[in-house]
Amino acid sequence: MPLVKFDLVKGRSQQEITHLLDVSHRIFLDALELPEGDRYQVVTQHEPYELVMEDTGLGFERTHQRVLVTVVSRKRTTEQKEKLYEQLQQALYKECQLKPEDLMINFVINEDEDWSFGFGKAQFLTGDLQ
Repeated sequence: MPLVKFDLVKGRSQQEITHLLDVSHRIFLDALELPEGDRYQVVTQHEPYELVMEDTGLGFERTHQRVLVTVVSRKRTTEQKEKLYEQLQQALYKECQLKPEDLMINFVINEDEDWSFGFGKAQFLTGDLQ
C-alpha cells in the first residue's frame, strides 16, 4: 500500500514500462517511507485520444509520452507528497527521459477500513498490518 496506477498512451515496450515501474517504486519507498515489499502497481494503456491531460492554463503542452500517476493511499503528510512529486519527476526524467510536463500525479486518500489484502480481512483493522 499504496496502490499506484499508471495511465499511459500505448506504444511503450515491455522493457520501458518495467523500467518506469521499477524507478517509480524506488522513489515511492523513499518519499513515503514504505517497507521494501510494499509494491502494488497497475498499468493501463490507452489510445492517444483516450488519455486527455491538458495544462489547466499553466502554459505548456504534453506529448504522446504523457503519464498520469494516481496514488490510492492512506493519509500522507504534505512533506511526503511534495518529496514524492519532486523526486519522481526528477528520476523519471533522468532515468526514463520523461519530460517534466508529461508527468501528472494525483493522490486519492482513503481510510484503513478501505483495504483488504486478501482472505476477506481488513488487515489494517485486524492489526496484521500497521
